[in-house]
Amino acid sequence: MRFDELNEDNYVYFAIRNYHNPSSVLIEDFEDDMKRFKYLKRLFKRYLRGGPCRTHLIINHLIVLYNVFDDAATPLLFFRLEREYWMVLKTFLVFLNRYPQGFLPDLESDINVDKELQEL
Repeated sequence: MRFDELNEDNYVYFAIRNYHNPSSVLIEDFEDDMKRFKYLKRLFKRYLRGGPCRTHLIINHLIVLYNVFDDAATPLLFFRLEREYWMVLKTFLVFLNRYPQGFLPDLESDINVDKELQEL
């Protein structure tokens, strides 16, 4: 299977192929980790609608995703999250030093999130 571009037909296979969790023995472990994409989406949505930015929780989810998917987490994040959340996502990935150099150079960071992250 080719992964030139992730789509609804191949992203799960791509995720399974890049999943590396030594403590995982059941498919439920993989499914629990995949739910983190949904949790991040929910947290970003709340923030963009005027709610608090739960920076520590977001960072925790991102770290777990990068621990189990390594560099494959980046394309999975940008595929699973809608474009409206990309500014916030980019800000967190830059903070965690996980944003690929030269990737979407016109995408700006969220100034408010950046200020919160600098205060940590």
